[in-house]
Amino acid sequence: MAQKATIYKVELSVSDMDRHYYETHKLTVAKHPSETDERLMVRLLAFALNAHEHLEMTKGLSTDDEPDIWQKSLSGELELWVALGLPSEKIVRQSCGKAKQVIVYSYGRTAEVWWDKLKGATTRFDNLRVINLSEENTRDLGNLASRSMKLQVNIQDSDVMVSLNDNIVYVTQTIWKKVQ
Repeated sequence: MAQKATIYKVELSVSDMDRHYYETHKLTVAKHPSETDERLMVRLLAFALNAHEHLEMTKGLSTDDEPDIWQKSLSGELELWVALGLPSEKIVRQSCGKAKQVIVYSYGRTAEVWWDKLKGATTRFDNLRVINLSEENTRDLGNLASRSMKLQVNIQDSDVMVSLNDNIVYVTQTIWKKVQ
């Protein structure tokens, strides 16, 4: 019998001083049976970093042809495609063809090896950003996960602070590829 997704209720308050975005999002997030707490929290962080009224979580791990997060225009065009982890060159290429802007948040022990293999093939994509999150930061985020969360994410000068109750995780973003 197949395992079912675990439902997480998240109140995500975003204070992004860089973009002048201040909103609270009430999210119901389905955690795929094969998804780790670390990946779930990276997904929430990526949502906060790109927060917008039209930003949506997708089916994520359940589908191959959708990103983890996307933003569509009112006419249905893909404005933003957000992928997590270490997507293949094929997935990066396809996503860059489908969306106006693509952001990959890479993380994990083998992220640098992945990027060394992929970076040469990404030079032609002017709409691609690749941002690496440190293994320590994402592990600490994973330790915050619980079925019901009130997360506060503060962003200023690209510095990110994620807090839950009395726990604070400072997240360092390393930009590996900028949009041209």
